[in-house]
This record gives sequence, structure tokens and C-alpha cells, in this order.
Amino acid sequence: QVQLVESGGGLVQAGGSLRLSCAASGRTFSRYAVGWFRQAPGKEREFVAGTSSSGDKTYVANSVKGRFTISRDNAKNTMYLQMNSLKPEDTAVYYCNAGGYPSDTYFPGSYWGQGTQVTVSS
Repeated sequence: QVQLVESGGGLVQAGGSLRLSCAASGRTFSRYAVGWFRQAPGKEREFVAGTSSSGDKTYVANSVKGRFTISRDNAKNTMYLQMNSLKPEDTAVYYCNAGGYPSDTYFPGSYWGQGTQVTVSS
């Protein structure tokens, strides 16, 4: 079992930056591929970024490529999403996920955080 808790969301102006964190409980975090998803009002949840269990491979959605970076620190049981050059269309609730399957993208696993709100004002 893995429990995930996101933090770092908030209100930022367009062009600004935020770093989301996701802290995981349990000793098995380093075994799992992990990822970030987001859900805007009235829209389906969508993939944002993912990384392998060691962090040596990363996958990023085209909509955020070049602006968002996923990383992890297995010693701290924590994953991150660095978001730069934010746009109003990035406004959403962001969720971290663990236990998924990384391929050309990242397919979500069973473990989800509760979500953190990111709002980008124009």
C-alpha cells in the first residue's frame, strides 16, 4: 500500500512557476513508476508527466513539454512536478499517481493522491 499527499498548489499569474510535491508513505515507493495527472472543470482527467521507478526515464504530455519537468527523490519518498511558463489553460486539480505502467507514456496505477488546486490567472 502507498498513500500519496500532494502539496504546492496555489494561485499564480500567467508566466509564473510552481513546484508541486507528492509525499509517499511506505517502503515500496522506489519500486513504483509514478506520474502526474490533472483535471480541469468539466473535462476528463488527463496525463501530464510520468517517470520510471529509478527516475531515469520520463514521459511528458505534448501540452506541457518544455515547460513542466517531473522528478523524484526515492530517498525522501517524494516526487515533484516543476511547472514553468504557466498558462491559464494549466488551471486544474493536479493528482499524483503511483504503481502505473510506463511505456511511451505513463498509464496510471491504483494509488492516487487527493489532489491540489493550481490556478493560473491571465
